[in-house]
Amino acid sequence: MHNGTFHCMHVLDTIIMSHDTWSISEMAREFDVTPRTLRFYEDQGILSPSREGRNRVYAARDRTRLKLALRGRRLGLQLSEILDLINLYDRSKASTTTQLQHYARILADHRHKLEQQRRDIDQTLKEIRHQQAQCDALLRARLAPSSAPQETSS
Repeated sequence: MHNGTFHCMHVLDTIIMSHDTWSISEMAREFDVTPRTLRFYEDQGILSPSREGRNRVYAARDRTRLKLALRGRRLGLQLSEILDLINLYDRSKASTTTQLQHYARILADHRHKLEQQRRDIDQTLKEIRHQQAQCDALLRARLAPSSAPQETSS
């Protein structure tokens, strides 16, 4: 990931940061998330802000990890996959090749799952169209004016 998008985000963050720390409200506003979302990611071990009294103080590392987590969420990755990727990114001992291979495996697995879901949805939609056509045909037959004389009671 150091050679990929994840690393580029980290480098850009380092270059354009106007200050070194952020409050929970600044982070929430910047990333368009709620403070509750930030606390959730903290509970999951993705963010680890320091404290100044009762206030959370987020560092550049938290900011980068949040960006990675939100990107993973947009891709539809499981939280465990996101955390795994972020932790691999954090490990200085992991080679860039290892990181990229791991990321490629996660993406391939996720793509296969989504493709299977698409096939399942396509099959379900086909069955729904079939059932709907049968229902429509039965309704037309019942609602069509009958050519046979109607019974009358005298």
